[in-house]
Amino acid sequence: MLLVYTHKITPRLNYIFKHFFVRILQIPVVFSTKVDEFVAHNGPKITYSKSPLGSEFFIRSHDLLFEQGINDIDINILNWDEIPCFFPAGEASSIPFDVFAASFYLISRYEEYLPHVQDMHERFPVEESLAFKNNFLEQPLVDIWAYKFLEHLKEKFPSYTYKKRTFNLISTIDVDTAFAYKHKGVVRSIGGYLLDFFGFKFVNIWHRLLTNLNFRKDPYNTFSKLLELKKEHNITTLFFFLIGDYTTFDKNISFSNNKFKSLIKSVADYAKIGFKPSYFSLRNDEKLKKEKSRLESIINTPISFSRQHFIRLIIPETYQNLIDLDIQEDYTMGYAKKVGFRASTCTPFYFYDLDFEIKTPLKLFPFALTDTALKDFMNLSNKESLQKIMDLKNEVQKVNGTFITLFHNETLSENDKWKGWSAIYKKMLLD
Repeated sequence: MLLVYTHKITPRLNYIFKHFFVRILQIPVVFSTKVDEFVAHNGPKITYSKSPLGSEFFIRSHDLLFEQGINDIDINILNWDEIPCFFPAGEASSIPFDVFAASFYLISRYEEYLPHVQDMHERFPVEESLAFKNNFLEQPLVDIWAYKFLEHLKEKFPSYTYKKRTFNLISTIDVDTAFAYKHKGVVRSIGGYLLDFFGFKFVNIWHRLLTNLNFRKDPYNTFSKLLELKKEHNITTLFFFLIGDYTTFDKNISFSNNKFKSLIKSVADYAKIGFKPSYFSLRNDEKLKKEKSRLESIINTPISFSRQHFIRLIIPETYQNLIDLDIQEDYTMGYAKKVGFRASTCTPFYFYDLDFEIKTPLKLFPFALTDTALKDFMNLSNKESLQKIMDLKNEVQKVNGTFITLFHNETLSENDKWKGWSAIYKKMLLD
């Protein structure tokens, strides 16, 4: 057990210390504001305040964990043995910056509460982030800080028994379009033929015809392949089904289609099913409730986890709505156009609501990459994509974190766009 002496115990302080020590470093932590209690403690202990009590392990505190509300904060990036850091702590501090305030700033997504220009989908642009601007987006910086901090702690308290967490991989599959050609109804099917014809995509017309006549399996129906890999390699695999009404941005099969329902039920027999709210449910609570209820009625099980379609995440409103809906876990924490760690951590964490200054019961699972970011927005080749995936996985393995990926069912279709991606997906799971 680690004892932390501080001049004031606040919700922010309690929250980030628990994440840093308990979830990342597996060290139980307790707090005290009593000097005599701190002095009498024989185990590992640190002081987190404005000045040290003596020659103990000391971190000079920034004001952030003792404030309330949102303030505009000047941040200057420094280096801690070539690792980016900020909130300098002065020479008396055992490390050169307030690692706890800096971690809280990143994990709470403090910068997303500050005024910023949204992109066309009302999202916080990756280019606005501190991590992108300072080239540490592809590092789980908070976890790196924690493990480096641990080395200093071990030097000070070598006799304490330190536990080690294990690396974990979670593959998440978004089902935005369950089928490429089948079960789309007469109007959409005819429209598909016409679009291919006027677009001179005659090979597509042939494939579409063979599929609709049941001479060929629908290329997007890769679910048996994904479930086989899940079973063969014992990989945690989660499926997120988009089940909203058809719109410009929501193009899945109708939720009332029996073949679609059968697909969802069959996948639910072997893997966990999550909820993917439709594009226009972002500011529509009734639509959100209705869609969740639809999915629950199909699988006859309460839905407990979700991911926003198009990664449309507005903090804190989106998370507040999910909490009201009794969602316990969300997998939206990441960027649509770049790979990396939006909250600078590869450890699942609870959402801290800066509006109400409370730790909420909603657990956030940050993903490190999406297939579409690599392919469509970063324009990487297959070889470059695989290398980027393995680089990110290696970063997470270094800190024994949780590596979460976002792929789509069509990514394994081996059609023209996704040729070779089945091999990339398998290699990611195995190496």
